[in-house]
Amino acid sequence: MAEYIMKDMAAHAGRLSEFEIASRATSREEIGHDIYPPAKRCLSRHCIPFERHFADQVSAADCEHFDHLICMDDQNVRNMGYLFGDKYRSKTSKLLDHTDLKRNVADPWYTDDFETAYKDIKLGCEALFEELL
Repeated sequence: MAEYIMKDMAAHAGRLSEFEIASRATSREEIGHDIYPPAKRCLSRHCIPFERHFADQVSAADCEHFDHLICMDDQNVRNMGYLFGDKYRSKTSKLLDHTDLKRNVADPWYTDDFETAYKDIKLGCEALFEELL
């Protein structure tokens, strides 16, 4: 959801060409899967365009390529450490660390509350987008 929310913000600001925005998994469990259907429905309710997506695990090449590695929660940050040690720690942050909240994005996987996750992600993306401008 975060990839498409951020792309939509950049597009509405007329700045999409200035950014390369992509999402990756820090674990292998969703590799090859599309966006979860309830997440698609949430994005659609908010008129956020998306396309077919095939989950892929983050690689060292991704970490070298991108300027910012934004995680949704503490587990993602830990997984980055398991995968790459401290090499990319300076580029890594949690999305809501860019807000006053400084907490994890609400995880809808177990609660099925995609609306709360959407609100957290949107808030984090707005703050990060402002930082990057």
